[in-house]
Amino acid sequence: MNVLEQLREMTVVVADTGEVEAVKSWQPVDCTTNPSLVLGALKDPASADLIERELAAGKAAGLSAEQVVDVLTVAVGAELTALVPGRVSTEVDACLSFDTEKSVERALQIIAEYEKRGIGRERILIKLASTWEGIRAAQILQEQGIDCNLTLLFCQAQAIAAADAGAFLISPFVGRITDWYKKAEGRDSYAPDEDPGVQSVRRIYDYYKSNGIETVVMGASFRNIEQIKALAGCDRLTIAPKLLQALADDSGELKRELDPAKASGVAPVKMDEASFRWQLNADPMATEKLAEGIRNFDADHQKLIAMVRERMA
Repeated sequence: MNVLEQLREMTVVVADTGEVEAVKSWQPVDCTTNPSLVLGALKDPASADLIERELAAGKAAGLSAEQVVDVLTVAVGAELTALVPGRVSTEVDACLSFDTEKSVERALQIIAEYEKRGIGRERILIKLASTWEGIRAAQILQEQGIDCNLTLLFCQAQAIAAADAGAFLISPFVGRITDWYKKAEGRDSYAPDEDPGVQSVRRIYDYYKSNGIETVVMGASFRNIEQIKALAGCDRLTIAPKLLQALADDSGELKRELDPAKASGVAPVKMDEASFRWQLNADPMATEKLAEGIRNFDADHQKLIAMVRERMA
């Protein structure tokens, strides 16, 4: 077996793309989307008919560009549900990251739009930024039977708070953590076991498995296949198509690195709001990357709106 096939024996592989042909090609269990990936789908020839149909319907209904983008995001996700057996993640607008009430309201709109298309909530994960307010929104939604994916997660405090909230899944961002440390430390690269992004996910995984936490750990944002190999055995990994190809082209032997049976038994930690905010504040990497991620997702959301407005005109 190639490395990708070996990885699938121990980890659920998710496609980090919204492009139809890539999903058809790689046949992942789940798909994960965000504004950047939906922006890519808007330019994807395989989605051209879907895009034109939704734009025409939105224009005929007198919807604004912002409203069409909301519907279009779900339309792309709905198309992906036909291609994967598992879940499709759909993101709540980044500009709502510090508003629990409006995040819940937007999430319910997303679920309602999917249900109008005949897709039940059990096929969807609502993605929320791992702010304190986003985590509280996830807790409310989970209590209503709506599973959530807490994204833009960079530190242990966020992971613990997410678990306490009963989140279905978290997405710790490996590559973005590594990017920050490379710049801060003047490094060009790290050995896999020394990679700060890899180490962060390993610590989170160990904490969860040590404490019987059911929240799924899904490593995300990879820069190379060595980071992926170093997290083999993680619950899930969401991987971009070019890295899926690199794994498929690798004929080496893959060693399992993460295993629930090898959890160290680390003790549980109490995480209230004050502790969360203090620990996040004390971690410059997590603080900066969380803020940057929210800004960038919002920027791509605004680009989507501008593109839709232009095409509707």
